[in-house]
Amino acid sequence: MTRLEPQPGGIPVPHPSQWSRPFWEGCALGELRYQRCHSCQHPLFNPGPICRRCRSRDLDWQVSRGTGTVYSWTVSWQPPSPGFVIPYAPVIVDLDEGYQMLSNVIDCDTTDVVVGLNVEVAFRPVGEGIDLPYFRPRPPSGVRR
Repeated sequence: MTRLEPQPGGIPVPHPSQWSRPFWEGCALGELRYQRCHSCQHPLFNPGPICRRCRSRDLDWQVSRGTGTVYSWTVSWQPPSPGFVIPYAPVIVDLDEGYQMLSNVIDCDTTDVVVGLNVEVAFRPVGEGIDLPYFRPRPPSGVRR
């Protein structure tokens, strides 16, 4: 079995835009943030200036519970650029608030990742003041980490 771990420092880091800055500021505080439209209540991710459903500009930031399930995944054995550690497991997560997010799974073996896996967010620093939101398997109800 091969363990999935967070990427070390030295990988390329995101450069927040005016639209994504509140998301990255939330990550630094241990909060997974997303936008919600006041007009139609649609949850939005990736951040932007307008609602993709109704085109309203009346958006605000919400804090997610950071829990969801794996919608799709793969295990990559090819680093996208120097500095990446392999393997890593890109996933699309269905968040409980109704939006999807692309991330990576950590703190488990490659064979543990399946569609429908219950996951929770886990933030890890990668340098330059950036904390990345990863997802790890959620313990069964009543079990504490």
